[in-house]
Amino acid sequence: MRLMSIALAALIGLGGMSVPVTASAEADPLVASLCDYVKANDKNRLRKKLKESRVKLRQVYSGISCDGQSLLRTALTANATDAGEFVAKRLSVNELNVAETDGLTIQAWAEANGHGTSSIIAAVKERLGAGSGAEEE
Repeated sequence: MRLMSIALAALIGLGGMSVPVTASAEADPLVASLCDYVKANDKNRLRKKLKESRVKLRQVYSGISCDGQSLLRTALTANATDAGEFVAKRLSVNELNVAETDGLTIQAWAEANGHGTSSIIAAVKERLGAGSGAEEE
């Protein structure tokens, strides 16, 4: 348990550097657990694992890779709506707008791959709308 915390702290520290560091599920047991919980649509265990590890998702999201995909893309392909919505609501607006390795944002990728009507993408759009400061009076 202590070793996982140290490994994750190192991942967080390295994530702040200009060179992006990605932890794959094969290399890190914490990342493997997070990926498995997302694929299984187990929001409660995902939340519990993050809390036990004392990690905030928005701090490590960009460094996590599940079979070469981000957590949100993994949730979309696995149709894991509960876990995907949880992840989307925990990320910053900037993180949701960042283009991933293929040059597409999560929203553009979802539209291109037939996931545009998913409740996960609805949560992403809601988060993007709330973060832009465009509120109606």
